[in-house]
Amino acid sequence: MIAHLIKGSTNNILIQLFRYTFVGGTAFVFDFGALYILTEYLDVYYLISAATAFLLGLTINYFLSIIWVFEKRSIKSKYMEFFIFTVIGIVGLLLNEIIIWFFTEIVNTHYLNSKIISTFLIYLWNFYARKFMLFR
Repeated sequence: MIAHLIKGSTNNILIQLFRYTFVGGTAFVFDFGALYILTEYLDVYYLISAATAFLLGLTINYFLSIIWVFEKRSIKSKYMEFFIFTVIGIVGLLLNEIIIWFFTEIVNTHYLNSKIISTFLIYLWNFYARKFMLFR
């Protein structure tokens, strides 16, 4: 069973969700780390850091998703697939910025805690949008 979760066909949505969780976790480590480093060590404004870090995570997520998570493709052109993947990511980025801003500025939560809240919500958006728009 565990081998099937890690290797083999990914047509089962639960296996895809399991794998996407690891892919998302990997992308999150890079995203969160870049956000922290850019903001704390390079003194970049936290919303600019969040956008930059998000784009790094998006790129990592795309490559790991097409290699390991989603077997079936809806779109034959890899350029168009990446474009749509990116558009979904940009919607996620906008949601990410709004959520981080809201929890940091309105709720008065530390920006890293705001990022964790945002990550969970964006994770759900990204998985379902990509699953049903790109990898049916």
